Order: sequence, then C-alpha cells, then structure tokens
Amino acid sequence: MATYQMNFNQDFTSLSVLSSTGLRLYSISGQDKVEEIFAKDNTEQIRITERLFNSSLVVLVTAQKPNCLKMLHFKKKQDICNCFYPSDILCVRMNRQRLIVCLAESIHIHDIRDMKILHSIDNIAPNEQGLCALSLNSLLAFPICQTSGELRIFNASKLRTGITIKAHDTPLSALTFSTSGTLLATASERGTVIRVFCVKNGQRVQEFRRGVSCVRIASLVFATSGDFLCASSNTETVHIFKIDAQAVETVEMKAIAEVAAKSDEASRESAPAPSAEEANSTAAPAASWGGMFSKAVSSLLLPSQVTDVLAQDRSFATVQLAQAGLKHICALTRVQKELRLLIACEDGFLYVHDFNAERGGSCKLLAVHDLRGALEDVIELQLSESVLRSQIKQTSSTIPAQPSSLNMLKSCAASVLIENPDPMPDNSYASILRGEQADAMSDSAKFRKLCDAIDTPTKLYDERQFPPVAIAAKD
Repeated sequence: MATYQMNFNQDFTSLSVLSSTGLRLYSISGQDKVEEIFAKDNTEQIRITERLFNSSLVVLVTAQKPNCLKMLHFKKKQDICNCFYPSDILCVRMNRQRLIVCLAESIHIHDIRDMKILHSIDNIAPNEQGLCALSLNSLLAFPICQTSGELRIFNASKLRTGITIKAHDTPLSALTFSTSGTLLATASERGTVIRVFCVKNGQRVQEFRRGVSCVRIASLVFATSGDFLCASSNTETVHIFKIDAQAVETVEMKAIAEVAAKSDEASRESAPAPSAEEANSTAAPAASWGGMFSKAVSSLLLPSQVTDVLAQDRSFATVQLAQAGLKHICALTRVQKELRLLIACEDGFLYVHDFNAERGGSCKLLAVHDLRGALEDVIELQLSESVLRSQIKQTSSTIPAQPSSLNMLKSCAASVLIENPDPMPDNSYASILRGEQADAMSDSAKFRKLCDAIDTPTKLYDERQFPPVAIAAKD
C-alpha cells in the first residue's frame, strides 16, 4: 500500500499531502469542502513540507539536497531563497515571527521576514528524530538528554534560555504547545502516560493515562481553544483528554506567587537593616504582600485538589479507527463554527468526526475525503532550478569567499548559507521605473517577496521607487 505523509498547518485550515508522485496542498473550508489549491510533482523527492498558516509561503526539504531549505511563493510560482545548513534538516517549524530549523545537534532560529539568522543553539544532545515544538508566541521546546525525557524551553522571540523540565524517565517522543503558549504536553517513548506542564514554572498540571501497553505516539496536539488534548498512536484508538481549567489556574497562581515572593525577598535583602525600635514596632504585621499572596495561594492547594492535579485521568472522548498500525495526524478545531476532530491518515484519506465538548464519549464519523489523486484546476508549479553548489565546505573559523549573489551568515559552531535564486522577470510599473539600477535579487527584493508571501504589506522605504500616480476624481 502506498503511504502518504500528511501535515496540517498551524491553524488546521490547510493540509499538505506528500507521496511518491508529488506534493499537494488542500484547503479545509468545511467538513464537506476540501479543495486542492496547489500541486507539484515529486521529481526532487520532497521529504519535508510546511505551509505558513493560509499564506503563500511554503518551505520544502528534498532527499536530493537534505541540507537545503527551499522557500516558495507557490501562488506566484516563484522561488524565494535557498538556505543551506551543515547537516541534514530533520524538522522545520514556523510562526508569524520565527522559522526554526532543527538539525541533529543544533537548532537555527531565523527571522521569517528576511530569513536572517538570529541565533543558533549548538552542542545539544543528539536529536536524531528532530523533535522540537514552537508555540505561536515563539517559545521553543526541545529535548536535551538521550537517556531521559528532559527538555528545555527557549524564548525564540527574546533569544533567551528558559526553564528545564524533566518530563519523563524515558526519552521523549512527542512535544506540543497549547495555542496560548502557556501549556506544554509531552509523551515519552513508552507512550503510556501523557503529561501537561505549566510553561511559567515547569510544574506538572495534569497527567493522563493513555493505556498500559507501550506504543509509538504519532500525533499530540491541543485543541485550538486549549481545553482538550488529542493523542494518536499506532493502535486503533485516538484519545481526547480534557484539560482541567481549575488545575491550570491554580498552578499559574502559584507561579505568580513564587515570582512575587522572590521579588519581595530581593527587595528585603537590598533594603537597609531596620533599627531595634523599628523592628519591634513592625513585629506584629510582619507579613509582606508577597508572603500574604503566597499564603493565600497555598491555602487553595487542598489535599484533594493536589490529588486531582497529579492523578492520572482517563480519556474524555475516543475514536475507533478502522485499522491499527497506520500513522494518524490529528487536529481538534472549529470548522464552520462547529468543533470537529480531523484525522489525516497515511492511507491518503482525511476523516472528519463530530466531537461533543459537553458529554465526550465516542466520536461519530461525519465525512471521508480521498486525497490520493489529483483534482481539476490545479496550480502546477514548475520552479526554475538555480545553480546549486555541489559541496559546501564548513569550518568553525573561516568560510570561503562566495559570489556576490550569495549571502553568508555565521554562527558559533555552524554556518548557514542563504542563496538567492535566479531572478524572475518583473514587468511591473515599479520595475520599469527602477531600470537597471535595482538588483532583482537584492536583500530588499527578497524581503519584499517574503512579506508578500506571508500576506504582510511591504513598507515603502524608498518612495522614489514607487512614485505616486495621480488619479482623476470622478463625480
């Protein structure tokens, strides 16, 4: 049986289907309406594909050039740029601010608007699966140990290292952030227990029991509302767990109390020592605001509530699949204002299930979409192949000189080569005004292409390039 690699975009409104014959993008506008919007043959042997929300920006990694990241504007049939890395690309993650490229022993963080490299996390524990998660507010989570489920959170927006969480005793197999970026769900290689942590302080919020047998977790994803967590594995059952809002609020209040207590302690240490008379006069009301707030939160942590937080909850809803052993990618989102469970299977089908947020239970199958073949009115993309360097010599100290059309970016232990493709002919009014003085593939041109691909209006830095045109007013 032919297998298909399925992947949702960040808001679950689009689905990419990758097979031996080619790549196709589908728009999910309703439970009975799945439209094909883009197709490309697989002559380059594409192995990784990601689309940025509903924009025209798509990134590809091919088997022929596994260390090259290709950025496409698929609606205009244009190649934006190619980025080369010191080793094979294992995973790509994107949001509206950052693009993350995960290698086996390093992670590179780019500004998605101009693809400049902002930071590189080097010398991490070997991550052969390319496991990492990126939240919509640019928090990055990745494993830091091969023998246990220890992970680290990095703020990719402020480029600052965050907390470390020991999530499991065995190595991790799945990571995912909630839409708000406040919760992080994890699963280990055993796949029997799924845990949810507070991102602010790393404290465990909930623990779910998926089953007793060891399985391989294929998909772990929060609902867009953040109220539910969906998990699929190589078994015939998909589990949906309910997030305890009260437990989340209690843990977040405790995190705030801890910050207030630390701030209060720091202020007391920096303040001058009071005299004996002042100490006696303030001995009775000695409690500070931070201390009182901490006590108030601690009083909320009753033994029964602590037990509920740490208890292993069972699934709130389930789906029984037709066949076990296949990889299923899940999404729990609203389709035409109705909450639906989307399951994309490697058999090439998209299954749409009903989901009752009040009662849970077994989810009813509503629709099945066959995504294995081509549909009509397909946008076929034929990219002009740039002359690519056959071998890129990487050294820690020096980088060989490159032609002027290439931009080299250095990091501490690895280098990233960003290559601009051959320019596409531009017959626009602005291009005619610029004449031969403008470089079609300059950094500013690449910036405009990226902004256009992610549906962001381009700022006109040079008004002389785009002079105003007088338009006669009509009565």
